[in-house]
Amino acid sequence: MSQTKDTVVLAYSGGLDTSCILLWLKEKGYDIIAYLANIGQNEDFEEARKKAIKLGAKKVFIEDVRKEFVEEFIWPAVQANAIYEDRYLLGTSLARPCIAKKQVEIAKREGAKYVSHGATGKGNDQIRFELTCYSLYPEVKIIAPWRMPEFYNRFRGRTDLMDYAKKHGIPIPVTPKSPWSMDENIMHISITSHVISPQNHAPDELFVKTKDPRTSPSTPDILEIEFKKGESVAGEICKVRWVKCAPFFSLRRGKHGVGRIDIVENRYIGMKSRGIYETPAGTILHHAHLDIETFTMDREVRRIKQELSLRFSEQVYNGYWYSPECDFVRSCISKSQELVEGKVQVSVLKGQVYMLGRESPQSLYNEELVSMDKQGDYEPCDASGFIRINAVRLKEYHRLGKKVTAK
Repeated sequence: MSQTKDTVVLAYSGGLDTSCILLWLKEKGYDIIAYLANIGQNEDFEEARKKAIKLGAKKVFIEDVRKEFVEEFIWPAVQANAIYEDRYLLGTSLARPCIAKKQVEIAKREGAKYVSHGATGKGNDQIRFELTCYSLYPEVKIIAPWRMPEFYNRFRGRTDLMDYAKKHGIPIPVTPKSPWSMDENIMHISITSHVISPQNHAPDELFVKTKDPRTSPSTPDILEIEFKKGESVAGEICKVRWVKCAPFFSLRRGKHGVGRIDIVENRYIGMKSRGIYETPAGTILHHAHLDIETFTMDREVRRIKQELSLRFSEQVYNGYWYSPECDFVRSCISKSQELVEGKVQVSVLKGQVYMLGRESPQSLYNEELVSMDKQGDYEPCDASGFIRINAVRLKEYHRLGKKVTAK
């Protein structure tokens, strides 16, 4: 039992895990400050506040960080075309450093030397939360219950947590009939659980942001998305400047079934896990940004930028948002976006995003140069020398191959 009544700032969601952790920390003798970040999830924040106070929190901070989340985290990811292992748009990965940043600010302001979270000892989120906390508050001490034997030996799974919650009168939204874990924010929702084995089809009721493409409308939505410096600034998807949350709210229902993925991914900690994600508007923005970027960016610059995007995606997924290398890569990507400007028209239908057209004052597309009817500033005969020079290496390679075969 702590004798000094040390204060701990708990990243609190109001769900099963953090509600039980709040009470458990109280049992250990800590003063609890519950911190709940509004990152666009469907949550009754006032009810969560009342619940935290009832469970024993001495203070509750409910912080609206949607603006910061969109402007400081989501848009750099859109500019980067960030995607982990070719499919995952990093909705949860991006939210963690945003949440932890505010948690650290509260801890410093309140004089708390401890922070705590409900991330499991097998997942990525513990790394993302804690690397952010240590980066921004080096002296902080972290209480991670799911890595403490006295906690995980007592609570060996969600069933034990539910029994504990029932015993102490903690209202919980999770029941044995729906034991999967959902994490929602303004960009996406993720669904994970050990009960969803890789070979099993995800049940229909699991999806909440996207309609089944099989039953989605047969008439497409035509959208025009405008970009400036790689960010969406106007059009059907985004109509308000700072609340660039608009792109993520406007297609929240995902009526065309866009943005569903079901993957087995490689966690940073070394194991594979199945994840199901719904990112409707984010998927549309990803495709639209790819299109306008290719239209306006020099080929060789984009090749370098693609390599940086891969690095950036891994850095974000692995929790290194506040690392020097990620800061460097973000600055390079931001530089690459200076001329990424224009409008993209897309069609959204039956789970797919189709490009219809694009225009830009920064376009590198020269219609006269590429035309089959006009020569433009180009001599076709020059291509002969270009091809012969590039063939030298190929000729030499196959010449050597013939010698080896002859032996």
